[in-house]
Amino acid sequence: MKILVLRFSSIGDIVLTTPVVRALAQQVPGAAVHFATKPAYRGLLEPNPHIAKVHVLSGSLRDLVRELRAEKFDFIVDLHNNLRTRLLKLQLNVKSASFDKLNAQKWLLVNFKVDTLPKVHIVDRYLAAAAPLGVRNDGQGLDYFIPEGQEIDLRDLPAGFQRGYVAVAIGAQHATKRLPVEKLIALCAKLNRPIVLLGGPEDESTGHVIELAFDAGAGRAESPARIPESPYYFPPNAPARFASPLIHNGCGRYTLHQSASLVRQAQLVVSHDTGLMHIAAAFKKEIFSVWGNTVPAFGMYPYKTEFRALEVLNLSCRPCSKIGFAKCPQGHFKCMNDQALDLNLPPPRDGR
Repeated sequence: MKILVLRFSSIGDIVLTTPVVRALAQQVPGAAVHFATKPAYRGLLEPNPHIAKVHVLSGSLRDLVRELRAEKFDFIVDLHNNLRTRLLKLQLNVKSASFDKLNAQKWLLVNFKVDTLPKVHIVDRYLAAAAPLGVRNDGQGLDYFIPEGQEIDLRDLPAGFQRGYVAVAIGAQHATKRLPVEKLIALCAKLNRPIVLLGGPEDESTGHVIELAFDAGAGRAESPARIPESPYYFPPNAPARFASPLIHNGCGRYTLHQSASLVRQAQLVVSHDTGLMHIAAAFKKEIFSVWGNTVPAFGMYPYKTEFRALEVLNLSCRPCSKIGFAKCPQGHFKCMNDQALDLNLPPPRDGR
């Protein structure tokens, strides 16, 4: 049986589809699972041994339809359920099922703070779309496959990281899902152990500010210290700085797979509501997930792994979006500025 799975974006959402792909490949007799996505995510899917072929929307939808029609699929599992996938299914004219996006319930929560959302993770809603083929949740959680040659050898990191470190994913697509840099600095101080900062090229400058904050920290107990090349200051009596090798700014230095390798080898992971959070869940890492304008109630919290949500509860304006904004619509950004960042970690020790 030839099955097509549709999910065009993004990193986290595609990682969340992996239990469906695995279930289809392992539980449907004779299944050959194909996956259609955007070109940017081909490399994320091709290492997955449960996927027979990846198709990409590199040109027009018509071109993709022509390519998919030649495959003669028996069933389509639509895990995106937007206008584009509906048009695609209409033109392929194949039996299909789509996952429920719960847009009305999300709209009520965002606009009127009325929570009618089911207490069901999005993975289980994805699996419900594949239920007509007889698949069930195998309870194994998410998958992430790192291709050969993309693993990071910890011996290549600066001295001090081989005995263990915390991976801190500082990026997110929307600003209202990211801690301000001052809060990120405070978070790193509270962790008080070797830290690898992870993010894309767009996060490199923020990572550099964090590095400079700790480099500028010596002697700051008596007076505020200005961070060179930055408007930010450390307050008096701030925690003593780390030795500079214990903050490693990996933002923009590693591919996605290499970042995933660093997440896999971390003792624990701190992340915003973003793709690396779900990659960490695929590796069953302990996660501190930081939530700003979005909320775990949307059903996209870390799946099948130990985690603690860091969020400011009982804000009348939260959630303000199911996705995010370039800046706080209210102007105060309390959902991040008021974060207590209560980690309650044990003291660091060798191997932690």
